[in-house]
Amino acid sequence: MMTKPRLPDAPPTSPDSTVLAVGTDLVHIPEFSAQLEQPGSVFAQRAFTAREHREARNRSEERGTAPAQHLAARWAAKESFIKAWSQAHVLRAKSRGTSTSPVILAEDVDWREIEVVTDRWGRPSLRLSGTIAHAVGRSLGEEVSTPGCWPVSMSHDGDYAAAIVLHVR
Repeated sequence: MMTKPRLPDAPPTSPDSTVLAVGTDLVHIPEFSAQLEQPGSVFAQRAFTAREHREARNRSEERGTAPAQHLAARWAAKESFIKAWSQAHVLRAKSRGTSTSPVILAEDVDWREIEVVTDRWGRPSLRLSGTIAHAVGRSLGEEVSTPGCWPVSMSHDGDYAAAIVLHVR
């Protein structure tokens, strides 16, 4: 007799945990889908990792939905992360009385370095790598690979996909 796997406990949180910043984004799926389907467009290859494409395709097959709606939610999460990071950077600089110049230029962002990954139960989280991970660590002065540092929630309904990302410590 097979038993169901036990779901893991929620990640431990300290009673002293604080939300330092929040980012949210809303994506209009039909416009996003049109951008993906535009002839000659390399947006999808530059914005998403192979894993993100695979997970979106798998979810699409499981649910009978279009892959674009799952990619749209992931795009919203990436945009939400940038907003939360920017807000955390500004607040940190303000508390220290320093300048708030951008840490990385928008054109230098490699969107694949902000990867939405899911665990075996489909719960999303962010994995930062490369230049983005280095820039975030430099700007916020903390280890960006700390589990639970950037919680993400994604959703889609009808023509819209949304995401919210928190920066917690």
